[in-house]
Amino acid sequence: MEKVDYDARLHAVYTTGRQMSPAARETWMEAFARHLPERRPLVWLDLGSGTGRLTPSLADAFGGPVYGVEPSDRMRAQAVAQAGHPAVTYAAGSAERIPLPAASCDAAVLFFVWHHVRDREAAALELRRVVKPGGKLFVQVNFSDKMPDVWWFRVVPEWFEVDKAQFRSTDEVKSDFAGAGWTLVSRDEVTWPRAASLADDLQRLKLRAVSVFEHMSEEAAEAGFARIEAALPTLDAGPQYETNELFVFQRP
Repeated sequence: MEKVDYDARLHAVYTTGRQMSPAARETWMEAFARHLPERRPLVWLDLGSGTGRLTPSLADAFGGPVYGVEPSDRMRAQAVAQAGHPAVTYAAGSAERIPLPAASCDAAVLFFVWHHVRDREAAALELRRVVKPGGKLFVQVNFSDKMPDVWWFRVVPEWFEVDKAQFRSTDEVKSDFAGAGWTLVSRDEVTWPRAASLADDLQRLKLRAVSVFEHMSEEAAEAGFARIEAALPTLDAGPQYETNELFVFQRP
């Protein structure tokens, strides 16, 4: 698939369309903490930090400093303007070229990022360079052989097939990091509150802040939304949850 250009459109809708509630952010912080030592502070790298939806929470939970590294200029500008924190620094960079010294981070996270990385071998090695020996790397990504059960994909399976095509299998992702010397030490499942209601979830979905919409035609998107509108009376109108896989790697 073609690389998604977040500077073209997504930067303008991402903050609203992909916002996380305090409860959702707390759920993820607790998931990370389960695999980390109790000492604080911990230095973090948020790689592909986007508009900074998790970055300040990492600083609050673990003390920091936290470095948000993001290749999209416009996504990074949103983070600087809207997700500032005294212990957070946002910087230009990519998975293949991280602007940090060797062995400078206690932990790193790639949150819905790995499928956008082109040179995976170089990126896995670069991550190993910047994480300290014994440090942890958290990789949250969908897998082509274990996709999350999301209500809109049940209603529009054609969208599901487009989305699944973006991702690698669980074995492929494990291999990506094993080849760079990372050791998979845990495989967690995290269930988090994605939206307070179906209506809220749909309203944000209509902003098309999810990268799957960059891989389909306008006609396919509009047809899917029409099908969703017709199916709304049959769907659970309450809070919406999502369960995602979390791989935890350790640098030897």
